[in-house]
Amino acid sequence: MSQTQDFQYQDIVFLSHFKGLPDSRQAIKVLYPLSEVLLLALIGVLCGADSWVEIAKFGEKRLDFLRRFAPFENGTPSHDQLGDIFAMLDAEAFQRCFVNWVSSLTGLAGDVVAIDGKTLRRSYRQAGRKGAIHMISAFSAGQRVVLGQRKVADKSNEITAIPQLLELLTLKGAIVTIDAMGCQRDIARKIRDKEADYVLALKGNQGTMREDVELFFEEQKARNFKDVDVDRFETVEKSHGRIETRTCTAIDDIGWLRQRHDWAGLTSIVAIRSIREFDGKEERETRYFISSLPANAEKLANAIRSHWTVENSLHWVMDMVFRDDECRIRKQNAPANFAVVKHIAANLLRAAPGKDSMRVKRKMTNWDDEFLQSVITP
Repeated sequence: MSQTQDFQYQDIVFLSHFKGLPDSRQAIKVLYPLSEVLLLALIGVLCGADSWVEIAKFGEKRLDFLRRFAPFENGTPSHDQLGDIFAMLDAEAFQRCFVNWVSSLTGLAGDVVAIDGKTLRRSYRQAGRKGAIHMISAFSAGQRVVLGQRKVADKSNEITAIPQLLELLTLKGAIVTIDAMGCQRDIARKIRDKEADYVLALKGNQGTMREDVELFFEEQKARNFKDVDVDRFETVEKSHGRIETRTCTAIDDIGWLRQRHDWAGLTSIVAIRSIREFDGKEERETRYFISSLPANAEKLANAIRSHWTVENSLHWVMDMVFRDDECRIRKQNAPANFAVVKHIAANLLRAAPGKDSMRVKRKMTNWDDEFLQSVITP
């Protein structure tokens, strides 16, 4: 990146991973180096800005603070200029830079990586009937950081986007969990090719696979599992007047299933039976999974439970702290690139010292310049 030579990358370590990001603008006409634009957008988002207009206004009002890190000789760009720059940025290259940064910080051996999708609801555009933007994210349940994300292409779905996201990630030693949409042979093979294990939810979208697994469990349950070795793990939780009992049953004596269904690394099948008791009522539910892991019921149950951290620790945070559902940015590559900026901000805030909530930490960056500097230069 030719325009970044004066930028103090050594002060903001994570941005050193964005040095090679290509800038398609003609260098002779560039008033705002790409490094400064990225810095402005990130710090603006950290401090509460949720649109190009707000980021541009933040740049005007906080120029002195920004100049602690870069010259900003020509000030900061307008909201239109910001929108155009992020729309033109190569989303694939931007994503790779983000993944490289996260990979330098995390080791995933034994960690659960939850992959799940989220729709940016307000990104729907009635003019031209442009559908709302859907993003797929990979989230480390143990370290609570976003590992990568990918926009689902128009007229496509998660089945296409998930392998593309997996290809970007370093997953050796991780346990990848995906809901039923991602329970596909190609996805299982891609995970194994990345030297990771999988736990995939089964539903009716897998033809006879789910039927075979459910029938087998029901038959063995009727025989009190006399024909196979099983491993079980049970938890009981009491909260707000509700009692929930979860029983995980895992079986890896499934040579017959591997013969019928050619899945890479298929080692065990899992049933999670939940009983919820509240207000004198009882609800029962059984869910089925396949995995490349051995039949260790406690480990499998914990991996399955960890998958849902993506809802509370990522999707909820992006909605309630970063107002994802209200974001209307959708020009060209801008939505995908802005999602990366917000995920960078979320990762930095989560790593910031203190036990305050993400919402409070985001407010603190706007109240306290020294705290803000500690967030971006840990």
